[in-house]
Amino acid sequence: MANRHWTVWAKAIGMAIAAVLLIRMFLVTSCIIPSSGMENSLYQGEGILVNKWSYGLRMPFPSVFGYHRLMPRPVRQGDIVLFNNPNPKRPDTGIERRELFISRCIGGAGDTLMLNHEWINVGGKVESPDSKALYAYPSAAEDLMLAVLDTVGIEGNSLAGYTPEGHYIRSFSHYEFYLVSQKAAGRICIAPLSEKTPQKVHPFVVPRKGIAVKVYPWNATLLCNAILSHEHRQAEVRNDTLWVEGKAVPAYTFTQDYYWMAANDPVNLCDSRLFGFVPESHIIGKAWKIWLTPHRGRFFQTVE
Repeated sequence: MANRHWTVWAKAIGMAIAAVLLIRMFLVTSCIIPSSGMENSLYQGEGILVNKWSYGLRMPFPSVFGYHRLMPRPVRQGDIVLFNNPNPKRPDTGIERRELFISRCIGGAGDTLMLNHEWINVGGKVESPDSKALYAYPSAAEDLMLAVLDTVGIEGNSLAGYTPEGHYIRSFSHYEFYLVSQKAAGRICIAPLSEKTPQKVHPFVVPRKGIAVKVYPWNATLLCNAILSHEHRQAEVRNDTLWVEGKAVPAYTFTQDYYWMAANDPVNLCDSRLFGFVPESHIIGKAWKIWLTPHRGRFFQTVE
């Protein structure tokens, strides 16, 4: 009788463990918030449930069987997402065994973000690299400006006018202004006529599967890192030019969607400022419910 009793209990425990494992593998998983980076949306130490079907189920063990996703759906802007570290210390670590991060998606596949030199999204109007704006500079620097224009290959750029102070005015696209300012290297004081014209802020296109992303000096490194780590092709940046498999490329077409993730806390660097674009293969699911919290009234709240 005793042996039969223990056999029944062993089967019950085994079935319960199997059920939990199946639920975690195919339906819902959980994690504990490790830092204060997502406050005031999620607090350090809180436990959350993650819906693994929010963006389609990522099939288990992608490092063994390859990346596959059932009923895939894109991550939406504003979603708080659980994903594996896109840039682990040991790149040979399987995707499913990599460290977990949780951040808010602020850039979906195909979106354009205005990022500064620290890769922080400054928001505001999205500027195209080809959008034109007016810039003024001292008339005494005209000979140097003409030399710079000739060096960077900008032709037919005539004077657009003069300021009341006698400064010269020219029209440059965002890309042309970047080239001129880099080549002038501080020798010409160039200032936008409009205060709304961003300086040291550039448009970054988040890669979308099958769509070519143009290469510019400011995004070449980010694209190179994604190609090396997630497209699994040889790539490098030489003098602001992206080289893939030994060829200079003006644009690159990616094989999967990517996302830009940001923590609520701008000081917390556990987001895309640290590891760049997050590929869809690393997405686990959307943060769903709070199941553990020291804060009153937050138990089983929907994560937003």
